[in-house]
Amino acid sequence: MDSINSLFLLCGALIALSVLASRLSAMAGVPLLLLFLGLGMLAGEDGLLGIAFDDYSLAFVIGHLALAMILLDGGLRTRLKTFRVGFRPALGLATLGVFITSGLVGVLAMWVFDLTLIQGLLVGAIVGSTDAAAVFSMLSGRGLNLNERVGATLEIESGTNDPMAIFLTLVLVETLVGDVGGVASMALFFVQQFALAIAIGLGAGWLIARLLRAVDLAPGLYSLLALALGFFVFGLTSALGGSGFLAIYLAGLMIGNRPGRHLNFILPVHDGLAWLSQIGLFLVLGLLVSPTEMLDVILPASIVALALIFIARPLAVIVTLKPFFHFRWREVFFISWVGLRGAVPIVLAIFPVIGGVENSALYFNVAFAVVLLSLLIQGGSLPWMARKMRVMVPDSATPNQRGPLGILPENDFEMFVYRVDNADLEDVPIRLLRFPSGALISALFRDHVMLHPKGSTRLCLGDVICVIGRDDDLPALNRLFNGDAKLKQERAFFGTFTLDADARMRDVADAYGLTLSPGEAAFSLGDFIALRVGGHPVVGDDVDWHGIHWVVSAMEGNRITQVGLRLY
Repeated sequence: MDSINSLFLLCGALIALSVLASRLSAMAGVPLLLLFLGLGMLAGEDGLLGIAFDDYSLAFVIGHLALAMILLDGGLRTRLKTFRVGFRPALGLATLGVFITSGLVGVLAMWVFDLTLIQGLLVGAIVGSTDAAAVFSMLSGRGLNLNERVGATLEIESGTNDPMAIFLTLVLVETLVGDVGGVASMALFFVQQFALAIAIGLGAGWLIARLLRAVDLAPGLYSLLALALGFFVFGLTSALGGSGFLAIYLAGLMIGNRPGRHLNFILPVHDGLAWLSQIGLFLVLGLLVSPTEMLDVILPASIVALALIFIARPLAVIVTLKPFFHFRWREVFFISWVGLRGAVPIVLAIFPVIGGVENSALYFNVAFAVVLLSLLIQGGSLPWMARKMRVMVPDSATPNQRGPLGILPENDFEMFVYRVDNADLEDVPIRLLRFPSGALISALFRDHVMLHPKGSTRLCLGDVICVIGRDDDLPALNRLFNGDAKLKQERAFFGTFTLDADARMRDVADAYGLTLSPGEAAFSLGDFIALRVGGHPVVGDDVDWHGIHWVVSAMEGNRITQVGLRLY
């Protein structure tokens, strides 16, 4: 069999096995990225297939392409409104947090591996940043519906902390090979990494978003154009001395937050491309490692990994967040626990190999061991930790299917498909449904037969309803079709009773026999809750006051609109 056929055979088999492994991950609770790495190691020179792969330069290129694609997809799915509560703390974690983590791990690595200070700090810099691929995959793939403050901080941090880690790694590599510049040149390089990335990423992303909305293309070409221009932004920023990773994330952010029908064609395709990138990246990195060489460093590397997970990352998060931002301790502990390491540390560990640093294999093997333990310990326990730290909010009903109609260039109509599982809708005529004014039922399926719905048509449990509406109609539609299970979850979390946040505190106190402190009577309930949580409230925030849990159940922008009362 010639080499090209062997390449197709191996690539097809490994990718297919990786996709099928996702079911094993869901059933066994094993982190999916860990399975991808494991398959790569099984196919490697010490594994079943015995594939000898040691081309670090090729792995470096594949790593950059895959990470760029993953960050572009992450930016496309990050909503600008999350920056309201997540940007400032995430920026602190992406800069000061990475610096503190790298320093603490570096000092420990110096002692554990008997290295010089610079060599130890290089180990810390390589493993100092969280990984976007791991964080995006874990948070979305494990079905964790985190409160907005925690979720936004983690997503933005993972998308923006690469420049600091790259800066520290490159400076330390250049120091070890004797090619380092002065303090001024290092400071200029650091500023370039962030400033150029922000300017080019935001500016080019804004132009690309306008272009995608203006041009009339075949549906399949929108995603191809977005990907090509995203890679162009990555390459241009890197060539000018900025961080291509940060630039492409910001470009995706601008594209994803510009409404238009093009997003309906881009997002599904880029979801698949992001998964392909993760699979390909972790398979290649798994092929690159030699488990027999890792055995020599596994014990000291495990000490470094455990110190990173249980000491360095928590201390960095506490120092960065607690004095400056209104995070609760349980939120701080959960953010500490989601310091997932993934592809980025392994790709950064290739820098010493390419740069000709002495004993470069050590850095690569240590980074690989740290990633394995991080995915196994932290990634495997995320759902349990999220429940333990009470940072989750209940899922609401969402359409079983949705798809664009492709009629209008902006804020286009879509088809939303719901299954009637809400017992409150049983035998209710359609004309009595509290539908958004712009939405319309276009078809109703019952027992695999399509009916023509009329105002007098009564709903039955199990009916499948096709609704034409816009994205803005989704919150009202989701509330309407919430099933019993969802309603019970929401009532257990938010409480049985809901109050309007505009209610005056004096009226609330009179109604429930509560005592107010001087000055509190003039507050609205929403302002009172926002003050108690320290500003920037999010859905799910709760205040224990007079033996009642007052839970934020709905918001509009920065303003609380509804507050639930939970009596336990």
